[in-house]
Amino acid sequence: MKRAEIRITGMVQGIGFRPFIYNLARKHSVRGWVLNNEKGVFVDAESDDGNLDQFIQEIPKLAPPLARIETFDVSYLNPLGYTLFEIKKSEETEDKFVLISPDLATCDQCLSELFSPQDFRYRYSFINCTLCGPRFTIIKDIPYDRHKTTMASFTMCPICQKEYDDPANRRFHAQPNACPSCGPSLWLQDREGKEVSGDSLAKTLEFIEAGFIIAIKGLGGFHLACNAKNEEAVSNLRSRKFREDKPFAVMCRDMEEVRNLCEVNREEEKLLADVERPIVILKRKRDSSIAHSVAPHQDTLGVMLPYSPLHHILLNGSLKTLVMTSGNVSDEPIAYRDEEAKNRLGKIADYFLLHNREIHMRCDDSVTRVFEGNPYIIRRSRGYVPFPIKLSFPLEMILACGGELKNTFCLTRGPYAFLSHHIGDLENLETLTSFEEGIEHFKRLFYIEPKAVAYDLHPDYLSAKYALSIPDLPTVGVQHHHAHIVSCMVENRIEGEVIGVAMDGTGFGTDGTIWGGEFLKANLREFVRLAHLKKVPMPGGSMAIKQPWRMAMVCLSEAFGDGLEELKIDLLKRMDSKKWDILKRAIEKKINTPWTSSMGRLFDAISSLLSIRDEVNYEGQAAIELEMIADREIKETYPFYLLKEESPFVIDSTEVIRGVVGDLTEGVSNSKISGKFHRTIARMIVETCEFMRSSESLNRVVLSGGVFQNILLLSLVVEGLKHSSFDVYTHHLVPTNDGGISLGQAVIAHMRLFQM
Repeated sequence: MKRAEIRITGMVQGIGFRPFIYNLARKHSVRGWVLNNEKGVFVDAESDDGNLDQFIQEIPKLAPPLARIETFDVSYLNPLGYTLFEIKKSEETEDKFVLISPDLATCDQCLSELFSPQDFRYRYSFINCTLCGPRFTIIKDIPYDRHKTTMASFTMCPICQKEYDDPANRRFHAQPNACPSCGPSLWLQDREGKEVSGDSLAKTLEFIEAGFIIAIKGLGGFHLACNAKNEEAVSNLRSRKFREDKPFAVMCRDMEEVRNLCEVNREEEKLLADVERPIVILKRKRDSSIAHSVAPHQDTLGVMLPYSPLHHILLNGSLKTLVMTSGNVSDEPIAYRDEEAKNRLGKIADYFLLHNREIHMRCDDSVTRVFEGNPYIIRRSRGYVPFPIKLSFPLEMILACGGELKNTFCLTRGPYAFLSHHIGDLENLETLTSFEEGIEHFKRLFYIEPKAVAYDLHPDYLSAKYALSIPDLPTVGVQHHHAHIVSCMVENRIEGEVIGVAMDGTGFGTDGTIWGGEFLKANLREFVRLAHLKKVPMPGGSMAIKQPWRMAMVCLSEAFGDGLEELKIDLLKRMDSKKWDILKRAIEKKINTPWTSSMGRLFDAISSLLSIRDEVNYEGQAAIELEMIADREIKETYPFYLLKEESPFVIDSTEVIRGVVGDLTEGVSNSKISGKFHRTIARMIVETCEFMRSSESLNRVVLSGGVFQNILLLSLVVEGLKHSSFDVYTHHLVPTNDGGISLGQAVIAHMRLFQM
């Protein structure tokens, strides 16, 4: 006989790990016990030599799908003669810190029961077990017990209670466990609040097929849904939501339907089907039957598979694809409370499909794509949060407040960085309230009381104002692009000095200008700005972001001076000369014309020059549509200059503008010009890194910033850097856009305050 103590840490609680151990022990005739404690799962097991070894080997191999085992330690002791295997009550300690599971997609076993007519949960929209269902969005406090979730008001019937109490059952201690006789229920009502009689699900499908828009209450908030193949319905949704061009996500019944609509490879299929069930950005097929208004001016679609029982039921009939977009008005956070949804979505939705399982914490869908065979997260939210980013070193408890666009916050504790769900753009009271509520919730869940607060240097960001309003805590202002680079460094678990390439639209610089085309020598504590894109004025400040023609005119003026008016290009024919005269005077008098080195603004200027986008309806639109038309096969580039005598040295893109204008006047296609421009920027980045390597003796390059959401550019840059023998690091777990900077802020603040 042998006896082993097994200590397992990581994501091993609230996901069916103890019943898994229990059943595995029975399978191998192992006796002893298993329990949860503040560190993870503890197993005391004994059996004969062969059975015990097999039991130990199979724990990490066969663990539940969401288990994330971080440490697995085994020690051997003298046998005690156990006669059975049992699940012991969790150890109560003062330190109640545990990792909490994200919401999980419906598992195959529940799905089988959902569509089995003989099962008592047949077509029940809230079926779940320890392997799937809501977690993060229903937890009010820890420990994760039913009475501390929004399921507290539902008393389990005898059948559900028996499952809940049976260690051999996969619903053992499944806190949301319920059935039609004791659990949450659905109902359908119109926008005036009148309940629609009959089968709510059947009526919902009937209304969607008839072209109506339905607000559907889900796991982490409301979706606005309609038939994705009905152009009129989608156009109505777009106009009511005040969302002119930004793409809608769609939900497909199954992988077969995804393949009908999009080109999808093996890695993308795997990502679509993972338990996180993110929205995956895929190449749209030319003959796709999806309505044009779902994603105007795009050659991609944001696609997800059903992740809740309700979704599976809705897509089990004649409808194969639904628009499933966030339940909000543009720029507001997703609605998640019934009355709030009726007030905010009442002029968008024709009907509301509601349920009485309260959502405690709103959580929008995650958005990803695949890069080099791996996930490349654009928005990290449902399915991933609140699972932490595991660091290679421990941090003090720090709150980092993130930026303004695509805001997330980050709270740290030991080796864990809890990057929040997607909050949104911090530009209104509703989003600020969501931000503040989220911080308090994370502090409570993970027993974190911050010892310091980190924030972005931009003086007008609401996140920075919030940080500076917290009394009695040291604060650390962190430069935006340094935070970008450090977030990528810690995700890739690298330390020391690197070449940091941070490319985005807006980031407040230490010199008071707007940065965005930056080459840094950086480590986890500090940075030096070694090079940047040539600065140009932004006439009208933020209006230059919304109206790319302004940046195009600035770039033309820089490149051609007094010869500007003689150019034979369409932009000058479209442009109101009186408006430009006013802006020129504003630039001369330095009235609301901040200087910027932003790569995002250069992309905007080229987009306007090519008559693609003079005004944008959502952030990044001009650059996205420029990427969409690019000829991937083009090999040529435009000239540019590295002005190395300056410090930091400057990358002059004036010749790029002249080259683009030259091609336009010669009738070169927009597709070829865009392809040539993308290759030029990639070459610009590689050559700048090569010069920095020669002067600074650094060979590791870290790429971050929203511009690198452009997969064409990212691919060209990575290819060029690797060809030049650099070690290249990109994001995968953390958004490359501003959704990732709070992680970098937290680490920098720790290094400056607590690592002497």
